[in-house]
Amino acid sequence: MRHLLPSDPTPSALGFTMPAEWAPHAATWMSWPADDDLWFGRLAGVRAEFAELVRTIARFEPVQLLVRDEESERDARARLSGADVRFHAVALDDVWLRDNGPIFVQRGAETALVNWRFNAWGGKFHWHNDDQVPEYVAQVLGAGHWDRPEILEGGGLEVNGLGTGLTTRSCFLTETRNPGLDEAGYSALLQETLGVRQLLWLGGGLENDHTDGHIDTITRFTDERTIVTSVEPNPEDPNHAVMAANLEALRRMRDMAGEPFRIVELPLPAARLEGAEGRLPPTYANFYIGNGFVVVPQYGDPNDERALAVLRPLFPGREVIGLSSREIIGGGGSFHCVTQQQPAGTIWPGQELA
Repeated sequence: MRHLLPSDPTPSALGFTMPAEWAPHAATWMSWPADDDLWFGRLAGVRAEFAELVRTIARFEPVQLLVRDEESERDARARLSGADVRFHAVALDDVWLRDNGPIFVQRGAETALVNWRFNAWGGKFHWHNDDQVPEYVAQVLGAGHWDRPEILEGGGLEVNGLGTGLTTRSCFLTETRNPGLDEAGYSALLQETLGVRQLLWLGGGLENDHTDGHIDTITRFTDERTIVTSVEPNPEDPNHAVMAANLEALRRMRDMAGEPFRIVELPLPAARLEGAEGRLPPTYANFYIGNGFVVVPQYGDPNDERALAVLRPLFPGREVIGLSSREIIGGGGSFHCVTQQQPAGTIWPGQELA
């Protein structure tokens, strides 16, 4: 295993790119919730939903689960007995592994990873332990990896596996992440590191999303040319105008062959959900795609089944499963936010640069 610095050949220069989420997985990486204060006194309910999520994923592929202390490990082992889960004792601040974990890249059947910096969405929460997670994953896997100085969260980028990426200006262009890095700079960075040759931009995300509007809470690829995007029909809702502008922008976008994408509208939950710090950002777009399945967050909302009906035809050959996320959303995210896929393939140790 070797650390690969920004001065070394980039992933793209060596033929590595970020695969789409629907490509085969070796495992899913997650972190177990531990801090009752972070969950506003609702940790027990959060853990119950987490256990159902982990058990569901583990029916289809192994889960690599990070636990931050002995109590967390005891609790997780008791709830997950018999499931295909491997436990790792790691210092953690929180559970949003999509954002603080590594981003995996592939070259043929070889897998490596990129270790980005993480600062809890612009310094909003504690992050120093979570920022070390990619290094731990690399050590466990023996994976060659690039240590990047830039801040980048996995939830802020959506890719189709053919070189096109989607993101939001409200997130990437904040001064609390990479000051001075503009759209052209991000396009060059993501081409060098993840093989994103075409970076498409939407305006913003959901109201009161502490990530500043991650793409994975609103708009997702479901295959190489199909994009599902959240819509809010109520013109009085603050999300209405932003989602409508995103929809119009998507309809104007073209893929790398100059063809329009297939755009599918996905409802947001009908009911407004309030949490300890104001309005919550529940969304059905925060689904997670794995080996033979898709897990979709549900909120006890009138639109729960409607969202599943929209998504099921978009994933032929996969079981589309609705699971409760009513407690998890209290922390500000859902299923995609708490997962990170490890693509199937042999681990590349970086020996060729040693």
